[in-house]
Amino acid sequence: MKNARNGLRTWIEVDCLAIEKNYKLFRSLIVPKTKLLAVVKSNAYGHGLVDFTKELERLGVDWFGVDSIVEGLALRREGIKTPILVLGYTLPDKFKEAAAHNISLTVSSFETLKVLQKSHFSKPLKIHIKVDTGMHRQGFLLKDLPKVLKSKVKPEGLYTHFAMAKNPAFPEYTKKQIAEFEKWRTAFKKIGLSPVCHAAATAGTMIFPEAHFDMVRIGIGLYGLWPAKEIELYFASRLTLTPVLSWKTIISEIKKLPKGAKIGYDCVETLQKDSRVAICPIGYWHGYPRALSGIGFVLIHGRRAKILGRVSMDMIAVDVSDITAAKVSDEVVLIGPQEKEKITVNELANLSDTSHYEFVTRLNPLIKRIYLC
Repeated sequence: MKNARNGLRTWIEVDCLAIEKNYKLFRSLIVPKTKLLAVVKSNAYGHGLVDFTKELERLGVDWFGVDSIVEGLALRREGIKTPILVLGYTLPDKFKEAAAHNISLTVSSFETLKVLQKSHFSKPLKIHIKVDTGMHRQGFLLKDLPKVLKSKVKPEGLYTHFAMAKNPAFPEYTKKQIAEFEKWRTAFKKIGLSPVCHAAATAGTMIFPEAHFDMVRIGIGLYGLWPAKEIELYFASRLTLTPVLSWKTIISEIKKLPKGAKIGYDCVETLQKDSRVAICPIGYWHGYPRALSGIGFVLIHGRRAKILGRVSMDMIAVDVSDITAAKVSDEVVLIGPQEKEKITVNELANLSDTSHYEFVTRLNPLIKRIYLC
């Protein structure tokens, strides 16, 4: 491990065993004939698009979901053979590339469908029709169903997305969406079409087995993170997710400062006692939010060290007054465990008034991801 991080001031570690545990957990929730699509969009939720995808392909995942054709083509260039579905919008001038590389596209509007029908490709372009059953982002509305069928489109897939599937105490809205999606499934079946139908993401897969259909789309859960606190509490005694990611840096400098010294930009923090202050070479450019200024913590020698003053673009200052063993080059944990302590993504997200989804996806993609396999 030390050799892997030689020359690095900050790095992210990804635990392959944790990936496998999470993958097997979700496999256990679905029947064998139901396929599992791994959502690896947004740089695999900050975990590293290519490496995370390769690890899941090795485990036998059925599909991958990406946001853009750019991500899909990147995976094909890396030798990924597993089917890929682009979940986001694709510009029409990219249709030909998608067809050539066997990448399936989402079609969610008549504008896109019209362009598609006028296009011709040397290889067939596979599409999944996205229907809006209540999320009200992408998708055809139920009133559009007759016109969609009249277009004579023959989709590879048909899918929707749930808006409120994360709280087991309030299932009504999701059940309404499932019922509406069933109308689309029935309509396609009546005209002799059997597209791959999918609706449930991580939370939906856990709470609504009736929504598993032909395939489920697992995103946040594969990374060992719960979709929401409510679902974590509901399944606490039955299901265990294992966080996959740890983020680390080093101490680059230590200095002794007197009581009354001001720390960082705008001198927003004044030391209340003589202190030892350590500098770490990461900041908000790396993905450590400025909102954690003065309230965040890191781990050094298994103990918490408070952020002092503003989080800068490329540096933070932390209080190591009570960590007498701390020295330059020591490992510092930003996310993850160290000895008997740990800092979770959820904790930092709550402190910085954001979501764990946003926190991990904003980790700078230039930071080296080291896969521990």
